[in-house]
Amino acid sequence: MEKPFFFAGTEDKPKINFDPKNNTFEISGNSYPEESPKFYIPLIDWITEYSAQPNDQTQVICKFEYFNSLSAKLLYEVFFELQKITEKGKPVSISWYYHQDDHFILEKGQEYKNVLRIPFHLIAF
Repeated sequence: MEKPFFFAGTEDKPKINFDPKNNTFEISGNSYPEESPKFYIPLIDWITEYSAQPNDQTQVICKFEYFNSLSAKLLYEVFFELQKITEKGKPVSISWYYHQDDHFILEKGQEYKNVLRIPFHLIAF
């Protein structure tokens, strides 16, 4: 799949740049859209399509400033869909960046790390 998934981001929706051709997979910003499922389901569907012919390696970079509980649930679904790629023998890892003083983002990252079966790196900045 060469078609990227790109969303520029807004005040309440994260920037998403999933571009297999350039091996770029990044989500950053805030995530508290009014209709979170409507926002995230197209990304989950894109990942499902991507998983049919994924890159040899997929490294996802996440740099959230804030997200609400519904976004947290949908992010888990995004990560779970990415995890399925590893079952096809293609490695996936997630780099979860958080501000040193942001305990909420760190704790959420730790929760994801504990439940996912893919490398999940917590990185303070």
